[in-house]
Amino acid sequence: MKRALRWVVLTVLLASALFVALLPLTSWQRTSGPAPMSIPASTDGAQLGQPAQPAAESPPSIDQLRSRAALQPCPATHSGTTRGPLSGLVLPCLGQEGTVDVGAALAGRPALLNLWGPLCQPCTQELPALAAYAAEPGAVPVLGVEVQRLPEGALDLLRALNVHYPSVSDPDGRLRAALNAPPVLPLTYLVSADGQVSQLNPPEVLRSPQQVRAVVARYLGPGAAG
Repeated sequence: MKRALRWVVLTVLLASALFVALLPLTSWQRTSGPAPMSIPASTDGAQLGQPAQPAAESPPSIDQLRSRAALQPCPATHSGTTRGPLSGLVLPCLGQEGTVDVGAALAGRPALLNLWGPLCQPCTQELPALAAYAAEPGAVPVLGVEVQRLPEGALDLLRALNVHYPSVSDPDGRLRAALNAPPVLPLTYLVSADGQVSQLNPPEVLRSPQQVRAVVARYLGPGAAG
């Protein structure tokens, strides 16, 4: 009886020792497992399956803007004596590289000179009217003068309005000073064949080719209107 009791006690002790030995292993199996996936700090959206952001486009160059605007070439110099306030006035051409001697380019023929700028809201109404007039048979040459020193914006606006007659820039304000131009836009000037310049006074916005034609006839004579 005592021997049987000893075997029972021995069996219980061995079972207890085995349970204690296995306990750390089962605890580790419960607490351990796949480690959470870490995302490297350098991972971008494309690596996570998100679409990559497109790179910002660079603004078009002045040459690209000129090509899109497709302005007619600036007038070439005419032979003959130039007189009046435009004599010797050289300005950069807006639609192409190079400069224009405005007085020499308009010498010997009547012309219409229009001062404007891309930030001038009334100019957006007048420019198409001038373009329609310039396309008529017998129209006097029209030359635009961008005076707000924004050639890129000017080219964009001319393209948007489908206006293609020649234009120059007045970045230093020399043409405005030569004409003693008031600080308003748009401004229209009529240039006679002998170089004399008359401002449309009082200034008004020309909204139709018929209105432009009437102004040309009023200042330059009926024959100049064509």
